[in-house]
Amino acid sequence: MKKALIHDWYYVDGGAEKVIKSFNSVWDDFDHYALVDFLNEDDRKTILNGKTVSTSFIQNLPTSRKGHQKFLQLFPIAIEQFDLKEYDLILSSSASVAKGVLTNQDQLHICYCHSPIRYAWDLYHQYLKESGLDKGLKGKYAKYVLHKIRMWDIMSVNRVDHFIANSNYIARRIKKIYGRESTVIYPPVDTQLFTLNKNKEDYYFTASRMVPYKKMELIIRAFNGMPNKKLIVAGHGPEFSKLNKIAKQNIEFLGFVSEKEIINHLQNAKAFVYAAEEDFGIVPVEAQACGTPIICYAKGGLLETVINGETGVHFYQQTEKAIQNSIEIFERMDFDADVIRKNALRFSTYRFENEIKSFVEKKYMEFKR
Repeated sequence: MKKALIHDWYYVDGGAEKVIKSFNSVWDDFDHYALVDFLNEDDRKTILNGKTVSTSFIQNLPTSRKGHQKFLQLFPIAIEQFDLKEYDLILSSSASVAKGVLTNQDQLHICYCHSPIRYAWDLYHQYLKESGLDKGLKGKYAKYVLHKIRMWDIMSVNRVDHFIANSNYIARRIKKIYGRESTVIYPPVDTQLFTLNKNKEDYYFTASRMVPYKKMELIIRAFNGMPNKKLIVAGHGPEFSKLNKIAKQNIEFLGFVSEKEIINHLQNAKAFVYAAEEDFGIVPVEAQACGTPIICYAKGGLLETVINGETGVHFYQQTEKAIQNSIEIFERMDFDADVIRKNALRFSTYRFENEIKSFVEKKYMEFKR
């Protein structure tokens, strides 16, 4: 069985790349494809076992290294240029256009869908507003491009034989947008690396890319209103300077930190705070693997991973007051670190790799009958 693995792009070691790492642990003979590949060598070894990636023409466009996203209008034609006719199995890892590769009737295409294209569908209006593209000439062009992307996205749905969703939340989105059923296989969480620590310190912790939809500003402003509570913040991104400026003295910014430092803070924090609506949300599960309770927005994938009152506290509005109230509730409660870790074990890497191997090989055997 000759296999190809298509990922949207490689430029960071994020949640989707943890899935890629597990794919490569299950099968070590993929040929790799992506729109662009800007990984450093350390990340390449971790994610791809040092293998090279065949990239599209976008890789060589001016300024693509600084921001390949600006070439969105070219993504569909770029992904369609890959000639995959020699492969028996195509596995795509898609939150954008990877699912749109061209295949034929003799090839099995399975898509692990992190989400249909969020900025073209459910985050469309929010994306335009936050990017300053909700009006004016540039706004009209952006709306036109996203309209065309939506048309292509629907047109390319039937290029996929089987969809795998990363949560029930995403399975519902796939059904709504694509009209297709999917099988839920939760992403892998390294519960052997993120280990239990019952001795918590007196601070809250949050970590994320600092982009608008992650709602880091909301958490910062909530803790600005609670000057007696310490918050440690890890992560970097376009909003880093802005958030650093508005934060009060009880908030400490770490910037980009190593995985070892992330683990240390997840293990020692009294709680992990998260305000985004996530498709799945790997970091909150990593925190639970450390025995750390979660204070989170009760929508999306976190409703499937955080048990209210048992492994964390839910809040139901994305407001400063809702976060503050949930922290007050949290501080009146007792949590069992062993119970919290046990919940996280449901999402282990071992479980993911067994489930994905079984699913793909079963579908391939059925396909070849």
